[in-house]
Amino acid sequence: MTASHSDSLVVLFGATAGAYGAKLGSDERELILLVWQVVDLHSKKVGTLHKSLVKADNLELSDQCREVSGLTPEGLSKAEPLDRVLQQFSQLVASDLKLLGRSSYTLCTDGQLLIRQVLHPEASKKNFLLSDCFYSFYDLRKEFHTCYPNSAPVKDQTIKSMAEYIGLETDETEEDFGVWQVKTMVAIIFSMLSETCITDCRFTDPETVKYKYETGPCSKSEAVDSETVIRARGLPWQSSDQDIARFFKGLNIAKGGVALCLNAQGRRNGEALVRFVNPEQRDLALERHKHHMGSRYIEVYKATGEEFLKIAGGTSNEVAQFLSKENQVIIRMRGLPFTATLEDVLGFLGPECPVTGGKEGLLFVKYPDGRPTGDAFVLFSCEEYAQNALKKHKEILGKRYIELFRSTAAEVQQVLNRYLSTPLIPTLPTPIIPVIPPPYTIAAGSIRDCVRLRGLPYTAGIDDILEFMGDATADIKPHGVHMVLNQQGRPSGDAFIQMKSSDRAFLVAQKCHKKMMKDRYVEVFQCSGEEMNFVLMGGTLNRSGLSPPPCKLPCLSPPAYAAFQTAAAVIPAEAALYQPQALLSTTRTPQASAAAPPTVTYYPAQAAQLYMNYTAYYPSPPVSPTTVGYITAPPAAVAAAASATHTPMLPQPGALVRMQGLPYNTGMKEILSFFQGYQLHTDSILVLYNFSGQPSGEALVTFPSLDLAKKAVAEKNGRLLGSRYIELYLV
Repeated sequence: MTASHSDSLVVLFGATAGAYGAKLGSDERELILLVWQVVDLHSKKVGTLHKSLVKADNLELSDQCREVSGLTPEGLSKAEPLDRVLQQFSQLVASDLKLLGRSSYTLCTDGQLLIRQVLHPEASKKNFLLSDCFYSFYDLRKEFHTCYPNSAPVKDQTIKSMAEYIGLETDETEEDFGVWQVKTMVAIIFSMLSETCITDCRFTDPETVKYKYETGPCSKSEAVDSETVIRARGLPWQSSDQDIARFFKGLNIAKGGVALCLNAQGRRNGEALVRFVNPEQRDLALERHKHHMGSRYIEVYKATGEEFLKIAGGTSNEVAQFLSKENQVIIRMRGLPFTATLEDVLGFLGPECPVTGGKEGLLFVKYPDGRPTGDAFVLFSCEEYAQNALKKHKEILGKRYIELFRSTAAEVQQVLNRYLSTPLIPTLPTPIIPVIPPPYTIAAGSIRDCVRLRGLPYTAGIDDILEFMGDATADIKPHGVHMVLNQQGRPSGDAFIQMKSSDRAFLVAQKCHKKMMKDRYVEVFQCSGEEMNFVLMGGTLNRSGLSPPPCKLPCLSPPAYAAFQTAAAVIPAEAALYQPQALLSTTRTPQASAAAPPTVTYYPAQAAQLYMNYTAYYPSPPVSPTTVGYITAPPAAVAAAASATHTPMLPQPGALVRMQGLPYNTGMKEILSFFQGYQLHTDSILVLYNFSGQPSGEALVTFPSLDLAKKAVAEKNGRLLGSRYIELYLV
């Protein structure tokens, strides 16, 4: 039994198989020795001194450990594991207290490291709970400095230096390792109790270790000390705030002090900012640099309060009210129908996982104009309800499957901050897509009169490309150089060039392939206007054909069209009119492709009025399926563009089915075989690729009719393709 103001101390000393002294616990080595003795603070009597070896999973000892402790792997192999040693510790302490006539005790250790950096982390990794006595302890070094203010600073104290300061004569070589340390600590305590400063050092204010991490909101106006913040890097994508708190087990994290960082695509980027209650705890956290979370090592660096507030701070009253309920488990829902109401979500979750406060425990994420994003956050009062909710991952609401993930208060703030403060399309160099004055339009069709340059230096400009092309620049079409920008509006290393004929394109590809530009060699490939269009729109060239834009539109760079920057921007018709249903294409023939009508142009009033489907792009929780978004435009603008050029909208017959869970080597042949008997052909299938150009494990399949698509989903959903179960959904 322990108490905040105890009548007894248990003086405790320990050692690991690795570093000793100030670096104890910094190398993740396991505990191999515990020595302890009960001290009665009133009668100044002591109990029996106990020494117990601990059998570690890894019996290899460091040279320092062998030299200092004199222990051997052979001796340790006969010892008990840590959980059993701690059970014996509790029993022996209880027995000694009974003999002394005492009932409560508090641990007393030489510094913080044994409790915070060794016992708690090791118990957490080995999945057993420490008894309550290990959550409260006295740091003898701090108590000593309080009693003797003129002694050395706390961080420089050692057992030997404290003994020397008060004139204790001890010989470390006369006792076993660990025994000398405990006996000397007991002597120091008795000396402190006999001093006139007894009222100042009565062991009344113990150090505490938090039992669990507390969630909570953080305001942007809150003052955050930069000496209390660290950045953890290399986290598994699926880690939650509780996982991070467990990694730092033994250290006290501030309430709401874990902020998971999101990247530009709204996905967790493997980093987190963690705020501790004081600089001392932060300094101990830095000692866990390159400690492991599972099989991954985590890097730990200093960070600033400003960085923490940028990620975790919020100003929205709605969010603050939502997060005001303490100690709630937060779940993030993704993929909600845009028409979903509070009642729909509560009905989906059901009575087995009641939401805290009913409707008040739900927060829909919306764009600045009030449109729903398909995301929501939900509060649950306990872990059991949250687990019940997570079991509904990928269940259907309306016609859509819903994804559920653990979330944090900081992530709620971060997501809401981004949605409410960022335009639908991030600011890029003006114009977003450069002006192409009539009669020059981006080519379309299957004629291979274009070349693609890949691997350009990121500093390369139009002049560099023209110099690279040499004499072939005379064969480039007017305004025919198109540099591709990435999602941040910076050069991606790719460019497309329209040549006057397919022969010229072939010659350029042969002549310039792997030719050096600055310090890099550049790959040059011949391609068609159709292929160029798809890549410029964000699609991917792959062995199975063309994959539509993954979700965000790479842009043509403005330098080639500087003379036209005052005009309105223009995008291809495929971009302006590419509704999801547009994938329901009819069979194409080479002749039809070659005779494609001129590209339709769409002129928005401002570049910022371009619209995109950001369902997949932002935000997206970790480990969720890759979701393909399609470029859309305002209905009125689409109609105006279509009527102005007398070009019909893309055909929309049939129905679209989405396949998920495909083996990554799946091709057209395997998918056609999977749907054997459903009247499909190769033009009915689009294999989807992710941002890295790798197969995403998904495909879109066009069926001749809605009834046939429903039949396929009913019959084939959950069937095996290769060794994988395939999920099918109507789009």
